[in-house]
Amino acid sequence: MALLLWLGSQLSSYLSNVSILAVFLMVFTLLLDFTKRRKKWSRYPPGPTSLPFIGTMLSVDFQNPHVSFNKVSAGHVWKELRRFTLSTLRNFGMGKKSLEERVKEEAGFLCSAINSEEGRPFDVHFLVNNAICNVICTTIYGERFDYGDEIFKKLLHLFEKFLKEETGFLTQLLNAVPILLHIPGLTQKAFRGQKEFVDFTDTLVHKHMETWNPAYTRDFTDAFLKEMKKGKAAEESGFNYNNLRLVTADLFGAGSETTTTTLRWAVLYMILHPEIQSKVQAEIDKVIGRERSPAMEDQVSMPYTNAVIHVQRCGDVIPIGLPHKTYRDTELQGFFIPKGTTIITNLSSVLKDETIWEKPNEFYPEHFLDTNGKFVKPDAFLPFSAGRRVCLGEQLARTELFIFFTTLLQKFTFVLPEDQPRPREDGHFAFTNAPHPYLVRAIPR
Repeated sequence: MALLLWLGSQLSSYLSNVSILAVFLMVFTLLLDFTKRRKKWSRYPPGPTSLPFIGTMLSVDFQNPHVSFNKVSAGHVWKELRRFTLSTLRNFGMGKKSLEERVKEEAGFLCSAINSEEGRPFDVHFLVNNAICNVICTTIYGERFDYGDEIFKKLLHLFEKFLKEETGFLTQLLNAVPILLHIPGLTQKAFRGQKEFVDFTDTLVHKHMETWNPAYTRDFTDAFLKEMKKGKAAEESGFNYNNLRLVTADLFGAGSETTTTTLRWAVLYMILHPEIQSKVQAEIDKVIGRERSPAMEDQVSMPYTNAVIHVQRCGDVIPIGLPHKTYRDTELQGFFIPKGTTIITNLSSVLKDETIWEKPNEFYPEHFLDTNGKFVKPDAFLPFSAGRRVCLGEQLARTELFIFFTTLLQKFTFVLPEDQPRPREDGHFAFTNAPHPYLVRAIPR
């Protein structure tokens, strides 16, 4: 019996030693392989230490990834869909007078909704979001939503839930290690908000499919449906139902959230800097007056207002760009970046560059004015990103920002309610860098 116990203990000890040796050999092999790969890529740009499997994930604050990046500072279907989207948006008015008139009309609806608050404290978020969304909705779906519409409220609620979901650790982990997407049920848990939002937009797409007339193109969705009917070649180029729902959902989000956030920053800075608000209103009164609606042609005569509108720099609305991949081996400033590397652009590092901006962390409209008071735009102002994937809605956003902002300050003076504390000037990150909630009073002029 004693012999059996002794043999058992020896066997257990042997197996334990084997397990330890196996683990050691596995770790050694991984580290050796990792070291070899690092030697081959010796001219990689500097950055945090990358570990096997998890890369640099331990160096990233997933609630505020742009802060972490500051500290360490494509394919055929995509091309075809981008080309189609850009040309179709142009056909429906982007960059044309017709779209400007649509924006001016919606600015009037927004002013009426704000006027109904009768000077009481309110949060500008929902009303501004409703107005901006209506502009893109008329282009995508051919209709706008009344302020207070319950269906539209639900749509915005789902979209906000979707954005908050994007900043979580699990979502970022799945983006970094896509093989985990094969774990049953994990995708549904991580992207529940995204699925609910896209599913809800399906109702608008289905409505179009039921009333679609190929002889009459009402909006972007109709144009996409028409492409889908062109057969196999169109399908291979990405014109299918799944892409329709995804593209329209992307356009809705991209065409509303960033501009809404920018205008929320603009109103916040007006109540924090009443002297700047007064100078903007003086320029509006001089160039436009109190009765005529602002127009894009007024912009060249309003350098100070134009400078103030560039709050995207200080607000840092999109601090980090969307992930992209290099399609060939690339050299940048002497560093080697191999083909297939995921690249995330740190737009914040440019918008807050201390070597370019006199007061990089402050709202300072003079950044965009020369010594003669003329408007200038430094090359470092890149809120819409740059290159082949630059935001295709940039022209629409610029039109909306100028028309909505000047119309609001033409009709109202925005002040901080007497019983409210001074709002925070730092933002909170949920894909966009947005102001913390605040209340404001709009006093008719």
